[in-house]
Amino acid sequence: MELQKYFSKFLLKKRKRKLTERDYFLSTEVSKMLGAEVQNVALYREAFSLKNSSKNQDSNYERLEFLGDSVLGTIISCHLFQTYPQANEGYLTQMKSKIVNRKNLNKLGEDLRLTDLLQKQNSVALGENISGNLFEALIGAVYLDFHYDMCRRIILERLLTPTEINKLENKIVSYKGLLLEWSQKKKVNIKYETCEEVQANKSIVFRCHVWLGDEKIANATETSKKKAEEKSAQRAFYILNKKENILGNSKTL
Repeated sequence: MELQKYFSKFLLKKRKRKLTERDYFLSTEVSKMLGAEVQNVALYREAFSLKNSSKNQDSNYERLEFLGDSVLGTIISCHLFQTYPQANEGYLTQMKSKIVNRKNLNKLGEDLRLTDLLQKQNSVALGENISGNLFEALIGAVYLDFHYDMCRRIILERLLTPTEINKLENKIVSYKGLLLEWSQKKKVNIKYETCEEVQANKSIVFRCHVWLGDEKIANATETSKKKAEEKSAQRAFYILNKKENILGNSKTL
């Protein structure tokens, strides 16, 4: 046992000498996060590198994000298929959407503080989805570093555990989608009317009104049309849920 500890410390010191200070920090932090020793630090360096405007730019996270998106989707699909043997295709699709939707991936990336691992932050403005993008890039790097079975274990035991997945079961991802489903069952017409508004400070916002038949039931303003529609749908949902009990006795957000 003592001999094993000695060789572990020896290999760690030898490995540290081969890595730059930045790479050693990245390797150490990612290894703690994954619960497994990083094999190829170059993959994680790429996963946490931003795109820049240089024609001769180094690789960035986007290719690994593309790969990670597919790998994560496959692992989650298999997990749900095995966990819910009686569930139909619609339920499985809905659950997968709740797990891999951008909002949830952003939260996972933020909880892991993935932006702290960015290689060159400089003054580059980070997009609102950067945490989720980096999470998918991390998955892509893990897949290439450890292959599928180990990647699956790391995701389900460290990054996105079954307990966290279960919490999403009653979570509403899209109020707009929920209202559409309800309106189709009730055979009533829900429509959205969105227009631009110029505020006093001359900034442009989008105001969306939700109509139930001929009645205007809710409205909201946001910085984009999509956000305005979702926010107004959320307000309409709470109004209608008091009257119609849309979700019955099931739990909501």
